[in-house]
Amino acid sequence: MTQYRPPLLNLPPVVKNLLIINVIMLLASMFLRSKFGIDLDRYLALYYPKSTYFQPFQLITHMFMHGGFSHLFFNMFALFMFGRVLESVWGPKRFLIYYMATGLGAAALHTFVGWIDYSSMKSAADAFHNTPTPDLMLTFIREHVGAVKPWVLDFVNSWSDNPSNSFQTQKAVMMVNQMVIEHINIPTIGASGAVFGILLAFGMLFPNTELMLLFPPIPIKAKYFVIGYGVLELFMGVQNQTGDNIAHFAHLGGMLFGFILIKYWQKNSKRFY
Repeated sequence: MTQYRPPLLNLPPVVKNLLIINVIMLLASMFLRSKFGIDLDRYLALYYPKSTYFQPFQLITHMFMHGGFSHLFFNMFALFMFGRVLESVWGPKRFLIYYMATGLGAAALHTFVGWIDYSSMKSAADAFHNTPTPDLMLTFIREHVGAVKPWVLDFVNSWSDNPSNSFQTQKAVMMVNQMVIEHINIPTIGASGAVFGILLAFGMLFPNTELMLLFPPIPIKAKYFVIGYGVLELFMGVQNQTGDNIAHFAHLGGMLFGFILIKYWQKNSKRFY
């Protein structure tokens, strides 16, 4: 007599536990927000070091937070599809090290690029403080903020009609300061950095395995899929991160650190981690 084992029970231990933890964290986050008004993202999401909300442990905890069921599903589906293959090849210990290392690497590159953006934004804000004008505020918004609420542009247009108005000038300075604060307090959540590291690893270990795309529904070898995805993320990240609320450089960081770690392991193949 054979015993039926549900698919989840057949998963390797690290992938199974990662799936469970991520689901529990999303459910806990939604429950606490709806019942008690507690926003776990405020404590466990990753903030930039200059933010008043930043804590070092967020470098790890942000990997287990998600913005909703769709965000969670796509990350966990990729972990389920590709992570179980990698864990079966590497073993639980090495796979867990890889997963955490790529997640931390993603956070590191994302934070580094964010720091560059913040430094540029802060310099532009300081320049605006020295000579506040409507044109300079529009330039600041266009280069460092992107989309803003319509009333902000209405204010700038109103200020342009009377640029010497001290009250509007003071308000403009306060608004620019607030934009800088809001930028540095943008949280980052999700396992996407580690997931992109997993995609990279699958493409390197099984380069000729064919994957079926959804859009368009055509087969593609894993190595070309990974390369194409990496190029796309780089393009979208360089385009001022496109304002789509996606941390493209975190994805690239996961792939970059994954590549470095795999190459290191290949050169030290006799040593087990």
